[in-house]
Amino acid sequence: MRTRSYLAPAAIWLALLVSGCGGGSSTSATETSNGTGSEAVEEQEPQEDADATSAEQESAQRVQSSTYYSQRLIKVGVQGSGRVTSDRGGIDCNASGGPKCSTGYSALTYVRLSATPAAGATFTGWSGSCRGTNLVCRVSNSRSRDVRATFSQAPVAVTNYSLSVSVSGTGSVTSNPGGISCGSGGSACTGSFANGTGVALSAQAPSGYTFQGWGGACSGTGSTCQVTMSQARSVSASFAVAQPTSHTLGVAVSGTGNVRSSPSGIDCGNSATDCSSSFDTASSVTLTAAAPSGQVFNGWGGACSGTSSSCTVSMSSARSVQANFAAAPAPDTGDSGGSSTSSACSTLYASSLTLKSGFVTDLISSLSKPAKGKAFLDPSYKTCVVRVTDHASEPPSGFARNDYSRRQAFNADSTRLIVYAYDGFWHLYDAKTFAHLKRLNGPAADAEPQWHPTDPNLLHYLPTNGGMVVNELNVSTNTSRVVGNFTGRLPWSNAARLWTKSEGSPSADGRYWAFMAETSSFSPVGIVVWDRVTDTIVSTMANSNRPDHLSMSASGNYVVVSWLDKVVAYDRNLQNPRTIQKSSEHSDIALDENGDDVYVSVDYQSNNGAVFMINLRTGARTDLFGTYISGTATAIHFSGKAFRKPGWVLMSTYADYGGAMQWLHRKITAVQLKANPTVYHLAHTRVVDNGYWTEPQASVNRDFTKVLFTSNWGVNSSMDLDAYMVEIPAGALK
Repeated sequence: MRTRSYLAPAAIWLALLVSGCGGGSSTSATETSNGTGSEAVEEQEPQEDADATSAEQESAQRVQSSTYYSQRLIKVGVQGSGRVTSDRGGIDCNASGGPKCSTGYSALTYVRLSATPAAGATFTGWSGSCRGTNLVCRVSNSRSRDVRATFSQAPVAVTNYSLSVSVSGTGSVTSNPGGISCGSGGSACTGSFANGTGVALSAQAPSGYTFQGWGGACSGTGSTCQVTMSQARSVSASFAVAQPTSHTLGVAVSGTGNVRSSPSGIDCGNSATDCSSSFDTASSVTLTAAAPSGQVFNGWGGACSGTSSSCTVSMSSARSVQANFAAAPAPDTGDSGGSSTSSACSTLYASSLTLKSGFVTDLISSLSKPAKGKAFLDPSYKTCVVRVTDHASEPPSGFARNDYSRRQAFNADSTRLIVYAYDGFWHLYDAKTFAHLKRLNGPAADAEPQWHPTDPNLLHYLPTNGGMVVNELNVSTNTSRVVGNFTGRLPWSNAARLWTKSEGSPSADGRYWAFMAETSSFSPVGIVVWDRVTDTIVSTMANSNRPDHLSMSASGNYVVVSWLDKVVAYDRNLQNPRTIQKSSEHSDIALDENGDDVYVSVDYQSNNGAVFMINLRTGARTDLFGTYISGTATAIHFSGKAFRKPGWVLMSTYADYGGAMQWLHRKITAVQLKANPTVYHLAHTRVVDNGYWTEPQASVNRDFTKVLFTSNWGVNSSMDLDAYMVEIPAGALK
């Protein structure tokens, strides 16, 4: 017997593989168990030991060749519902391409591939490197193979879920896809939808009703809701009677006067006919009554009450308001009360006075300083002028002067007035007899005293340079009480003082006040609007820039802030800012003839140095006249405090330069607030300009019958100052 080599079995096996296992020269690499589609290859027995030695050695050499050990890739693709696996591992493939659909095998390997249909599917056949419909295909891996197996699709079991909808109130709900039509639009409140279906529900409210919101598998108040049917779902939809989005406010005017609203919509009376308007539900509307010359406002009726010039109405329902106006009472000709001329002037005005008007220049005649309390007629304009104070013989120390043009010097009935002394104290005088009455207890220096609008005995003031309280002084008893305490009520914990920086005023009715809030070191933190009547904070606004000053408008509808680089008007809620001047100059806020708030100032940046006014409601600017006349210029103060004489502002000038004296220099004038205004000349100030204290800073009382100003009366002194009064007969301004 021949000795067997250790490679012989492998060589024999390879020889069989190369020969195709079926004799002849066939190279078929596939086999099916029933022989269809390819050459049938039966299971082969091992070769006999009698094979020729030369053939055995040749096979051994082939086994040793690296070609027969190299990897060949079998790749499988599946279409339909089924899987293909291999008997030698490595192949497990489905229609999704996973988990593994290709593997490399040694070229010496036969791989048996089995097709397994999914439940409900059938195997329809092989393609590529396999053929037929048998579930098994055997592949020889002498080269790379690409096999495809095709299955039918298995039927998918469909699961349906129920969606139920309930509707409360008047309204309907429909679905997309259809199936639900529930509520006033139908009675199909339950539908069946396949698993995974997205169902869009839509809520529809008929006229007069509103959709309130979803419940159950939906939430929110949007009119649509998406539900995914992964299980049974239930949804609720609620509807309610729609509430009106607005209500009507109607205003009736009795007598002669005008009422306007903020926000706009009402402009009623004085030939204006917008007496009804709709406003948003729950909004607040402020009505402001303005009486023309010769008339007074007598009070509100309906949804408003009281005699304040403004009233705020909450529009929670339809409202009606009545505003009552009446003819102003005749001036009191006695010695007390009212705003009539003093006894000192009454004898000088034996007949009615016709004030001088026009842009005319009059020389200032020489006139020695008058004695206190002695009335005289201004040589140029025939108005009655009285020296009110005598600082050399009365308690005011250093001087006795009118404090500022923007401050109301006269009380509610013009029977009392206040002056300021150099030592910081405030003094009370009788405005008819000019007697010094007392030094006031409480207000000192920059305490910003403000007279009560109707009670002649009450004066409000702040701590010096501001503080956290507003005090009320009874000038008859010289005792004070706190009427507003802001401690702990502001959004800035470091706020230590509230003030206007000495140039602001409350509204004409004394109700609304605007303050700047600062730290103890005068660093700005914000702006505050306060309602004195209800002692409530109306609005606040944080800011990091310190204004020069700020003020409430006469109507109480606007806050005017004079920043250092511009002047901005805000509404009472510190919203809707409007820049009204690009620089901060001397100015004041008055009422025009229609009762509108107007900001009056001088525009030194304009070509003619115009005195102008801006309507705070409309933003319209009206230039009144130029001040750069023949190359000259002058400084100006304005006083708009004649709230009972709307349509006029007081102007006082000083420090003119650049040429000869012009019509507006060194005098006090009444200026009509309209284009091409009438200008009435009231008096020369006889001031020799010598610094701030010598500025005349004239201010006017509420009905434009008394003017208080400061003068050193022709003496070049910064301290020899007293207060002087011009008295104007009622009705002289026409």
